Amino acid sequence: MRRVIIMILSVLLGFQAYSLEVGRDSLTVSLITCAPGSEIYELCGHEAVRVRSARMDSVWNYGTFDFNEPNFVYRFVKGETDYMLSSYPFSLFMPEYVYAGREVTEQELNLTQEEAWRLLGLLREESKPENRKYRYNYVKDNCATRILDRLDQAAGSRVIYPDTICYGSFRDEMRSFHKDYPWYQFGIDLALGGGLDYDLRSREEMFVPVVMKEKVAGAHFADGRPLVRSTRILFEGRPGATLPPTPWYLTPLFFSCLAFLLAIGVCLLQGWKKRIYRWLYTLWFGICGLGGCVVLFLVVISQHEATSPNLLLVWLNPLQLLPAICIWFRRLRYGTAAIAWYDVVALSCMLLVWPFQQQSANPAFFPLIGTTLALAATYLLISSQNNYKVKNEKNSNIGTGRTRDNEFGGKRRSVKTKTGGRNRR
Repeated sequence: MRRVIIMILSVLLGFQAYSLEVGRDSLTVSLITCAPGSEIYELCGHEAVRVRSARMDSVWNYGTFDFNEPNFVYRFVKGETDYMLSSYPFSLFMPEYVYAGREVTEQELNLTQEEAWRLLGLLREESKPENRKYRYNYVKDNCATRILDRLDQAAGSRVIYPDTICYGSFRDEMRSFHKDYPWYQFGIDLALGGGLDYDLRSREEMFVPVVMKEKVAGAHFADGRPLVRSTRILFEGRPGATLPPTPWYLTPLFFSCLAFLLAIGVCLLQGWKKRIYRWLYTLWFGICGLGGCVVLFLVVISQHEATSPNLLLVWLNPLQLLPAICIWFRRLRYGTAAIAWYDVVALSCMLLVWPFQQQSANPAFFPLIGTTLALAATYLLISSQNNYKVKNEKNSNIGTGRTRDNEFGGKRRSVKTKTGGRNRR
């Protein structure tokens, strides 16, 4: 929030570091790395550029955005989030991280004055109102990757970073920094498909500012100069800057396993009583169908490149809404049966294929897929007997006639004929 306020103030007050006339003072350029914080958008840390001279001390921040822009939430989900480069005095940058207890590290870059001025010129040009906005991408175009690109443009010699691979994919790297936020990672794994799971190059791992700091420390120019001249800690941070680990009994995996075990128990009860608990099918398949609408939106409409392809669409799709509705109407029972057959066949094939394809799954998904499979298979087994009961559903009797179970577990009505006999409907 403080970062947004600072950005707004810098716009309202008209402070733009690129407009400062600093002459040709000697420049010192540093990378500022802020350790992870407690908020979701702070879990990978933050990166900024500090430029100092005898007459200025400024920070250049690619991590600002305007939450008050029209349709911000919709555009964020759609992948049309615009961040911007803001410049303001460094004295306004530090208080946010000191207050949050987050460590702040400064790495002074070993740039020549020509390279430093070239970098400042690039930053000045990009921070102009007509140039400052950019289409944010969490892993490929963010506060860290933008700085790396500008360093490449400003450097007179190619920057060579350590060629070590610490993580297998974008998703693996994100999981490492989100380990204490399992519900957040569950949502990411649900929304983002196989585009996160290809093998990374060393440069791509630096989308995380904390990883970028480590690799920058070991980088050098092609002419032999080390990229970093010196490193110092501006603020050591305090314990508790991030949230503690989530207890195992509050994780998605625990709740998904619990849902699966409950579903197995209910399915056995349904088989024993020959009854279909329609409320359960409406609840479960309604949740799956609504989740499928979100996944379909992300795959088809969203501009997030990592949302497609997403194999989970086989499981979570709008078709799952059909059983939630059709289960209540006898004439629509074939719609329920059709989706039940689809789930049994498609989900079984998906589980068999999953180990041999690229997309990585959250462990909590498999018990949930098993829940869908169990409910669908139970429905088919009971309905195939054509003599199952629906809990709490009974049709009233007419006359004195005998009754028999109907297909839904209620009673068929008997009516008297004019001759005193009884004909069954």
